[in-house]
Amino acid sequence: MYFPTFRDLFNGLWAGDQQGHGPIVLAVSVWLLWKQAFQVIAAPLRPTFFVGWALLIFGLLIYIIGRSQNILIFEVGSLIVIVACTVLILRGTEALRYLWFPLVFMIFMIPLPGVFVDAMTQPMKTAVSYVVESVLYAVGYPISRSGVILQIGQYQLLVADACAGLNTLFTLEALGLLYLNLVKHQSIARNIVLAICIVPISFVANVIRVIALTLITYHLGDEAGQGFLHDFAGMVLFMAALLLIILFDGFLRFIFVKKS
Repeated sequence: MYFPTFRDLFNGLWAGDQQGHGPIVLAVSVWLLWKQAFQVIAAPLRPTFFVGWALLIFGLLIYIIGRSQNILIFEVGSLIVIVACTVLILRGTEALRYLWFPLVFMIFMIPLPGVFVDAMTQPMKTAVSYVVESVLYAVGYPISRSGVILQIGQYQLLVADACAGLNTLFTLEALGLLYLNLVKHQSIARNIVLAICIVPISFVANVIRVIALTLITYHLGDEAGQGFLHDFAGMVLFMAALLLIILFDGFLRFIFVKKS
């Protein structure tokens, strides 16, 4: 049923920079579901037929509306509901408890509405541009800014949506939550603090990426800044975000261990 949906996504939105995280989130979600499969099978068999079938009908209606009207948030989001209600019908609520994180993680592969993304992206790009200008100017680079356009030396750089947009923040938030799930800290307070701080950490990682691209363009030229090194800066973004999350987690460990 979802083959046409994923075919359209792979040939459309997921093929671009802004939604390129979709296939990764899908693959990780499938891996997380598979990882919990044995616990689901071992859970007590207590099917919840009434709630399960009610949710299944609701999920199918959402899918039909989304597919027929091209509303991706309904079309893709219905998959989460259908997977959850299928588990309820076949295994019950105990089994569903083991799948809560994979199902929540799947939210990050749902394409956000364009109007909402555009409304949130512009102030984020402006904020990133302002911080980049302030940092590079403070260390002596000839840089100025007009909105989201940076002028450094003889080069002009536009801070694009893919560099500092809401979708990038969404991707980094998914990375942070996956890290939380893998490390499995016992302290609830520590997990909450780290989850909240993933947002400013993602912002800092975006700033690092734009600074890297700006310096590459200034020192190596426009071709280098827009060529292979531009794509490599995307890897730098995720490496920087993961490193910052690990460092901040280490700082939180010191605080919470000290308190206990």
